[in-house]
Amino acid sequence: MTSDSTRRDAVREAATAAVPAAIADLGNLVRIPSIAFPGFDPAQVLRSAEAVKALVEQTGVFDTVRIADAEIPGAGERGMPAVLATRAARNGRPTILLYAHHDVQPVGDEALWESAPFQPTVRGGRLYGRGAADDKAGVMAHIGALRAFTEVVGEDFDLGVALFIEGEEEAGSRSFAQFLSDHADALRADVIVVADSGNWDAETPALTVSLRGNTRFTLRVRTLEHASHSGMFGGAVPDAMMATIRLLSTLWDETGAVAVEGLTERDAETPEYSERTLRDEAGLPDGVSPIGTGTILSRIWNKPSITVTGIDAPGVANASNTLSPEISVVISARVAPGQDAREAYAAIEAHLRAHAPFGAELEFSHQDYGNSFLVDTSGWAVADARDVLADAYGVDPVDIGVGGSIPFIADLVREFPGAQILVTGVEDPHARAHSPNESLHLDTFRHALVAEALLLEKLDAREL
Repeated sequence: MTSDSTRRDAVREAATAAVPAAIADLGNLVRIPSIAFPGFDPAQVLRSAEAVKALVEQTGVFDTVRIADAEIPGAGERGMPAVLATRAARNGRPTILLYAHHDVQPVGDEALWESAPFQPTVRGGRLYGRGAADDKAGVMAHIGALRAFTEVVGEDFDLGVALFIEGEEEAGSRSFAQFLSDHADALRADVIVVADSGNWDAETPALTVSLRGNTRFTLRVRTLEHASHSGMFGGAVPDAMMATIRLLSTLWDETGAVAVEGLTERDAETPEYSERTLRDEAGLPDGVSPIGTGTILSRIWNKPSITVTGIDAPGVANASNTLSPEISVVISARVAPGQDAREAYAAIEAHLRAHAPFGAELEFSHQDYGNSFLVDTSGWAVADARDVLADAYGVDPVDIGVGGSIPFIADLVREFPGAQILVTGVEDPHARAHSPNESLHLDTFRHALVAEALLLEKLDAREL
């Protein structure tokens, strides 16, 4: 290439041309039901890892490509297979670590899908299928960007590249911290790109600069030694369902905002975001009001939330005139940026114990914790990322917070404190990740792939 601008233009063109092949390969990955949750076939996760490994090897740029796993601390078992590839930096160039995950969420009620969840289907400019957006598109954005970059500069470049495609993110990344420790030398980088977030909308790119933390646990409420006849004892004996409903209702105030002492909020400005947009993106019907107070995005990005995500109780088909002796629920809380997840859990547990009605017995188990994350936006990598996003999308990027959590980022910060972390993504607000009819907006994917190829080109020219 005769100049930096000429090389950059050539990379942009190669990346645009690389999109159809990347989408075709993405479709093949979507066909693999790589669900890492207990009870699903782990052989499919291995099959997915092998497919990703083959795609990575075909780029021809890595010194080593392998499938690896790590011990789950305290569990006596190994985590799910990940793909790890490395290429050493040369001549004072930085190393970039590209992260995504190849495991996916369960499909839920398949009757709610408009097309088969593991049969990639294109309609209306979107690719539908489980994992099409979260996060096999992230995998293919990395691979497609590497293909385009090397098509222009060749395989003999100076930028160091590490690739880590995890196999259990949706199932809690239980071996993630151990994997980082086991492979710290291979994964150490100056810049880490986590391609597992979203964008402001389908046309406007975003850098995620804050993430809420989370804590999740199971609560068992017990009021009776055994089930009793509701006609004979109802009105004098509290059943566990009544106690559970009354107890759970204390977690929120009359507006639906969290009412737990000890949970904190982050004071930060948020962009304009209308209730109409919320209704459109979340699927909130006109007759149902939003909850909470303050700006809508402050409720999603900067304040805690509590959701009951599961309940064990007699089902409607098996309902009988019986006082239930115990009820179990799963509670998932999102923690405001800046608060420790264990501290938040302790506040919720203390609240529930203090508000247990009728002397109900409470038992807490299966606690999980994930800390929040705030990006330091002062580094050169953030400036480079903003530059390439604006170039690829033709629109200046927006700094966003995300109400969801990516707990393993705290592990990355702890293991690699000197790395600059860029949280990017290929999703738009209508991707419906984790839900039926998950989909990828194909134009957004194209822009994301081009942006990452341009980032590789820019970092390959940067001397540390």
